[in-house]
Amino acid sequence: MSEAIQQIAERLRGLRDVLGISVEEMAEVCHLTPEEYLRLESGTADISIDMLHTIARKYGVEPITLMFGDEPKMSTYFVTRSGRGASVERTKAYKYQSLAAGFLSRRADPFMVTVHPKPEGTPIFLNRHAGQEYNYVVSGRMLLQINGKDLILEAGDSIYFNSDLPHGMKALDGEEVRFLAIIIP
Repeated sequence: MSEAIQQIAERLRGLRDVLGISVEEMAEVCHLTPEEYLRLESGTADISIDMLHTIARKYGVEPITLMFGDEPKMSTYFVTRSGRGASVERTKAYKYQSLAAGFLSRRADPFMVTVHPKPEGTPIFLNRHAGQEYNYVVSGRMLLQINGKDLILEAGDSIYFNSDLPHGMKALDGEEVRFLAIIIP
């Protein structure tokens, strides 16, 4: 796994240690077995942004703190200059760039997401999380699957959906796709 995944895993271990949370409790919060959860904490399995949000809400920490290790400090406004948002590349296929990492007590989390193309036939990884999500395609084309329905979105298209439904995406045409994703817990 990447260095970014290892760092997130260390922050998860640290959070659990500081708050005195058992592996079993954390696994239950994540809807995983203790063995599956320990793979996340060891950095041998990727942890979804959605799961980080679930953990953050449950234990009263900012999701950005778990993702990037920085504490938000601004409460009036926060500017993210082009290309400079805190970013994490969870896998070689997905890169998340936070657009509001420094704003304290956000009610939504905006990300610029870059998805690289995968070989034909690669299955779409589906996830789900409480709340709603808004995606606006900036460039490229993507297949977005929501609750078994396949939707093709192109530059300029947007979608707002119930993120509790299984959903996932992949880049089309052998090109990367970039989209604004706003997660509303």
